Amino acid sequence: MQKTLAEQVVCCGVGVHSGKETIVTIKPASVNHGIVFRRIDLPGMYDIQALFKLVVDTSLATVIGTNGAIVSTIEHLMAAFAGLGIDNALVEINDYEVPVMDGSAKEFAAGFIKAGIIEQEAPKQFFVVKEPIKLLEDDKFVVVYPEESRKITCLVDFDHPLIGEQEFVFDPDTDNFKEQISCARTFGFIRDIEYLKKFGLGKGGSLDNAIIIDNDKILNKDGLRYEDEFVRHKLLDSLGDFSLLGMPIMGHIKTYKSGHALNHLFVKKFLQESDKWETCSVRKD
Repeated sequence: MQKTLAEQVVCCGVGVHSGKETIVTIKPASVNHGIVFRRIDLPGMYDIQALFKLVVDTSLATVIGTNGAIVSTIEHLMAAFAGLGIDNALVEINDYEVPVMDGSAKEFAAGFIKAGIIEQEAPKQFFVVKEPIKLLEDDKFVVVYPEESRKITCLVDFDHPLIGEQEFVFDPDTDNFKEQISCARTFGFIRDIEYLKKFGLGKGGSLDNAIIIDNDKILNKDGLRYEDEFVRHKLLDSLGDFSLLGMPIMGHIKTYKSGHALNHLFVKKFLQESDKWETCSVRKD
């Protein structure tokens, strides 16, 4: 069945690129509402649906927008919704960038679980994959295969001694999102952080909300939360990006060296190849 929150959740923090202090208030919503962002700081309080067709940028984060209003860096919050099976919510935000919190979805997920997640009187809808759908770009890919699960297998391969090749498999129906995925933080190389700041970006980035990697060491005093935290965070991002389809995929998704841009292209290709999937609902007995 569809799910929403039992009560509202409030989160405060800085935007990783804007550096601005932002407040998000996440409220329960009715069935078939979906996830909707509302810019309460703008005249008219623009509502922006969290759907792929409203994605306006994927260069550094996933950004949605309509009528000149945008909400940036939504992927970690969207991953928390997807990982915990929340279908309907209204996200009120008082600026254009979702706060980065600690660089993961940990605080969003903890807030949702504390508030309570409740079933609603309507069945959840799914995309059920009938034939493989593949997106290849150089040596990167995103593919989905028919399977009676909602499994995601994520692979990364960085030419860096502290990362290298990593793989992680997650199924939101059988695995624990809060424990296995939500705490995995975003990461970056010190050279990239310096580059971003030259162009007025990354203003809110710090060792408090990202793993920062130098040539041969991790600069964060407490190190990693998981030995393979890098691939777990990439999987977290993928959960958030794929949730912009508006319904979960029943099938096995595999990604290799993917990021926000390739994930978005895959979502577009998935919807174009509508002969390879069908929609259905699964009702409880």
